Amino acid sequence: MTEIDAKTDALVPAWLHLPDIAEMLDVEVTRVRQLVKEGQLIAVRRGENRTLQVPAAFIDGDRVVKGLSGTLTLLRDDGFTDEEMLEWLFTPDPTLPGTPAQALGENRGTEVKRRAQALAV
Repeated sequence: MTEIDAKTDALVPAWLHLPDIAEMLDVEVTRVRQLVKEGQLIAVRRGENRTLQVPAAFIDGDRVVKGLSGTLTLLRDDGFTDEEMLEWLFTPDPTLPGTPAQALGENRGTEVKRRAQALAV
């Protein structure tokens, strides 16, 4: 769990609180916290009350977006911080097109992971 600057915060179009994610996934809040701890989700402290929030783009209906966990692992292995991962995932890339987070949500995870792997080179 991390704090992010205003620039990175502004890149993410929508955020969800952990209890809302738990309801969407039909699990306890402790399970969502575990997903964050395991690196399958990124949560940051935001807002007036500094509550933990996750980008809404990371949740697809009743599950975590396919390919997100593997992409986060690749970026983390490349030395990215949580803030840097959010910046990369939510910065538009005209060659993709859209953002890597949008591409994951559209089931284009293979291309996103390829680009994440290329960052290490």
